[in-house]
Amino acid sequence: MALVVTFAGKAPLGVPGVDSSLQVWSYTVAGSPPDLIPGQRIAIALPADVDVRDPASYPTVPALRGMFLERSAAISRQYAGRTIAPGGGQQTIAFVAPPGQADRELFVVTAQGGRPWAVQPFATAAGGTPDNVQTMASPARASGTGSGRPVGEFAGTLPYASEVFGVYQPLAGWFGNDASLRVATALGLEPRMERAAFAGDAARDLTHPALAELAAQDPPTDGILSPVGLVNLFRQYFFEFDTFLGPPAGHLWLSPGGTVEVVETSTRRTLVERTAEQSEESTRRSEESLTSQDDVADAVKEENANDTKLGASVSAGGKFAGIYHADASASFSTENTTKRSSEETHKHTRTQSSKVSSEIKRNFRTTFKTVTETTDTTSRRYVVQNTTSKLLNYELRRKMRKVGVQVQHIGTQLSWQVFLGAGTARPPAPGVPPRAVVAPGRLLGLGELVHVVPAPDLTSLREPVKPPRLERKEVNYTCVFNIQMFPIANNNPPHNDAFWSRIDENTGRMGRGEEDEYIVGNLQVKPSPPAPGYTLDPNTALIRFISCKSANGSDTAFDAHYSIDGTDPAAITIKCDHVSFGGTGAVTLVHSLTWNPPNVDPAQREYDAAKKLYDEQVAELQRKAYGEAVRTRLGLVSGIRPRPAAELREEERQAVFASLIKQLRLIPSDPHLESEIIRQIFDVDQMLYFVAPDFWRPDYVSDPAGPDTSGRYPVPQPVWTTTAADPLAGETVLSWYSHTGFDKTPPSAPPPPAPGEPPTPPPTPTQQKEWRVNYLITEGTQPAPMGSSLGWLIQADGDERRNEFLNAAWVKAVLPVRPRHELEALAWLAKANVEGEAGLGRPYPWQTGDPEEYRGKKVGEVLTLLAKELEAKNRDLTVTLATEKVFETGFDPLDGGFRPALPYQVFDQWIEVLPTDQVVAVEVEYDPKTGQQL
Repeated sequence: MALVVTFAGKAPLGVPGVDSSLQVWSYTVAGSPPDLIPGQRIAIALPADVDVRDPASYPTVPALRGMFLERSAAISRQYAGRTIAPGGGQQTIAFVAPPGQADRELFVVTAQGGRPWAVQPFATAAGGTPDNVQTMASPARASGTGSGRPVGEFAGTLPYASEVFGVYQPLAGWFGNDASLRVATALGLEPRMERAAFAGDAARDLTHPALAELAAQDPPTDGILSPVGLVNLFRQYFFEFDTFLGPPAGHLWLSPGGTVEVVETSTRRTLVERTAEQSEESTRRSEESLTSQDDVADAVKEENANDTKLGASVSAGGKFAGIYHADASASFSTENTTKRSSEETHKHTRTQSSKVSSEIKRNFRTTFKTVTETTDTTSRRYVVQNTTSKLLNYELRRKMRKVGVQVQHIGTQLSWQVFLGAGTARPPAPGVPPRAVVAPGRLLGLGELVHVVPAPDLTSLREPVKPPRLERKEVNYTCVFNIQMFPIANNNPPHNDAFWSRIDENTGRMGRGEEDEYIVGNLQVKPSPPAPGYTLDPNTALIRFISCKSANGSDTAFDAHYSIDGTDPAAITIKCDHVSFGGTGAVTLVHSLTWNPPNVDPAQREYDAAKKLYDEQVAELQRKAYGEAVRTRLGLVSGIRPRPAAELREEERQAVFASLIKQLRLIPSDPHLESEIIRQIFDVDQMLYFVAPDFWRPDYVSDPAGPDTSGRYPVPQPVWTTTAADPLAGETVLSWYSHTGFDKTPPSAPPPPAPGEPPTPPPTPTQQKEWRVNYLITEGTQPAPMGSSLGWLIQADGDERRNEFLNAAWVKAVLPVRPRHELEALAWLAKANVEGEAGLGRPYPWQTGDPEEYRGKKVGEVLTLLAKELEAKNRDLTVTLATEKVFETGFDPLDGGFRPALPYQVFDQWIEVLPTDQVVAVEVEYDPKTGQQL
């Protein structure tokens, strides 16, 4: 006899809450004993698109007891069934599904002894025709968006990723001498605050006058002065749950015989969000969303690595762990501090996870087009064809991921906190003056970008040729000296063959010994200059006689002296003393004359004008070339890839520890031994350091800019104007560019006049200069690093945390105590030359939730009890195993999603839904009358 399966109906689930609308679906299965074997499993195979819930999630519903739900991804079916009860007979199969009903194809399967499912023929009524598949009333296809299976079905799932972080809380009450001396210096108490004041009964009870005054400060400084605190460590687990179809991303309809080609383009991009807020101050903020990550675990890790509010720690394996800073705690109870830390953790992790998840949700943008774009990063092509005779509709729905997140407390560590930064180090010995110390960030060097700038191309310009320098010239001058009868009475014509001599200096008359025969002995000439602007040298001693020839070309005797008339400096008077005309009427005289160059050379003026034009053209080319070089350098600097965060944190940790050793100087003669002692007690590899330059620096990073300020990073001069000895001067770029400039602001308004007085005349319209350090950007550069407009020291290959570390005046270092060394660490810290014992003798302020054994104790006694408790827990192997339980047993659903944190327990749980870049085409039907989806 074949099986007979009938639909028994639906009944309300009867569970309050979000599942109150679900119903219990029941089917009866009847058959003879050979068909229904006790202990055999029997199930109804439902389509995979039916929203069926696991009956195990509703243990209070009687009709669901003994029922199960299995899913098979291989054949897209899900099996709702039960194990056949002893005695056989009619069986009832029940499951939970939405109330929507439709006729669907179902089949029945059985399995026994761990064997695979086997399809069994069945009928839908007594006497009906058996078949492997029957059409029966069934839950309708799930419409809208789903949310996947209940969380309880994923119990035992192992985490695919984890992230360790923590919360640090100082323990108020102990006055460490390191921080106390710094505060005392700031308050003017240092002359009465000596290291000896931190030891003895007066220190333990704070009865020492200086310590008492320090303890009475308002606001209280207990949290800052305390040298110890607790670090509560937490681990965040990420579990991969199932996938489901999300909201529709598109719609397709195909007519009978129609074909549609669908191109799915998935684009990943980095979303930059800019917001502007206008108020009394103008604020512009740019935030780069973490949309480069596909997974919430990777996004959380990246945000932790870039979060500047975290304390940084680098373990021996190089793993980065973020530590958050909480308020100081007056309670030393590990349970109280764990609860407070868990609250801080709950708020931060939920906010962080929601933030990065929402950003990931915006990460995928899918466009369906009929063409393929060449810029697509991922492209899929589908051909959808309708071979039926009816209209088909498809919804294109995105595939969603469900990720579970849990948070577990994994341990508590006692820690030592030390402030490092500007100030003075501890004196190495009595009577030895202290030495100044600097912030740890000053110990780190900066990378320099080497960028060689070629000289500008000047081949298109023609440089004018400089004219030669004008010099004095000696030029021969030729003139003719004719025989002329001297104009006096009774004078006869002269003989041309006689030898004539001067007989009268004043008149220049010459004679040959006869009283009636005289000639003119003076000859005035005006030679032409050898070049324009030249003038005759007035020194007659420079006039040289060269030759005297008669008209027939023979040499004749000639002797003379010369004078230059001051009224005409270009005229020369030749005063002949002796001459012979050689039987001719004239002689030709040749003299060498000296000419002085002009004061201003006309050619030089032309050259200067041409050279000025040439220099202007060269300067224009240099300005363009240098401007382009600066633009190129800005692009190179802004495009430098930051170094890995783990390497930067490791360098900073080394700098902090080196600064700590230099500042403490507990063993001045051997700092290496001091380092080993610290490493023996404290876990230096897990050292934390908190940096907040906007808080720890009480003054400007540098002096306010003024007219003489060159800027923290001035643009280097071009190489062709650099005369420095450094061969790379002008060719290197240190971090980022900046220069000093000023903005003009209008003058202030005059004060209002007093009653009965005339109004104050407006001020003279002058402008005041407001200096500031500006930085350079171009339209192609990345946004400048934070702190550029503050004049910060910027490291080109560093991240924001490194820049804050470089510019911070103070760093708070937190050294966790090595497990099982807690008592040893307290004893070492209480030494007078370390932190002393100030405040350890005060009564401990018992808090609600503290252990009863803390009541009536001193601060030091409670610290000892706390150290013993931590030491015992660190020696307990069960505690260690509890912190690794999740990796062994997997996901354990947390009832309610959150509970007050207990040590080493999972206390927080939530679900994140993430989209994928996959889209699924789902066939849908619509009621033509109502238009609603069936």
